Amino acid sequence: MNVALIGATGNVGSRILDELLSRGHAVTAIARNTEKLSGRKGVTARTGDVNDALALATLIKGCEAVISAVPFRTSDPATLVKAVEESGARRYLVVGGAGSLEVAPGVRLIDTPEFPEAYRQEATAGAAFLDFLRTQDKLDWTFLSPSALFVPGERTGRFRLGKDQLLVGEKGSTISFEDFSVALVDELEKPAHPRQRFTVGY
Repeated sequence: MNVALIGATGNVGSRILDELLSRGHAVTAIARNTEKLSGRKGVTARTGDVNDALALATLIKGCEAVISAVPFRTSDPATLVKAVEESGARRYLVVGGAGSLEVAPGVRLIDTPEFPEAYRQEATAGAAFLDFLRTQDKLDWTFLSPSALFVPGERTGRFRLGKDQLLVGEKGSTISFEDFSVALVDELEKPAHPRQRFTVGY
C-alpha cells in the first residue's frame, strides 16, 4: 500500500515508519527535516509544513492512506483534514492522546487532579482534534489513543485494544511506541474502527 506518514522522524513516527517498511508498504515520509530519512529503501522523503493544506495535499497525492503523527498543539485538525481530502487519499489515521480517555463514566483522564500540568496543553488540543474528527461525515478516519504512559520499549505484538476507556494492566496504563505502531498498522491493513477512536495498552 502507498502510505503517507506525516511526522515520520518523531518518537512515534519513526517507529510507525519502521513498522510500515517491515510489512512492505511504500511510504511517503513527510517531516520538517528529512536528513534522517535519506537512503531508506521504500521511503520517499518529503519536506512539508503541517500548516499548509494545499502544499501538504500535493505531497501526499497518490497515496491510499495518510497517517499523522504530529503534536496537536502545533497543528490544526481542519488544515490536516483538508489536506487529506484534497489529496484524494481514502483513509486518515491519527496518532492520538490518552488525555481524552475515560477513567470513569463521563470523567476523562485530563479532568483528574493527578493529570500532569506539563501535558495539559497537548492533551486539550488532542481532545479538540478528536471532537473535530467526529464532526466529519465524509472522511474515513481512525484515532488511536495510547495508554497513559507512552514510552520507548519493545515490539512484542502482545497488547489489548479498547474503546473510550483508559486501559490499565498489571504494570499500570502503558504501551510502547513499538507496540502502538503494530496496532496502528494492523488497523491500516485490516480496518476495524472506521470513524472511531480506539485505544491500545498492556
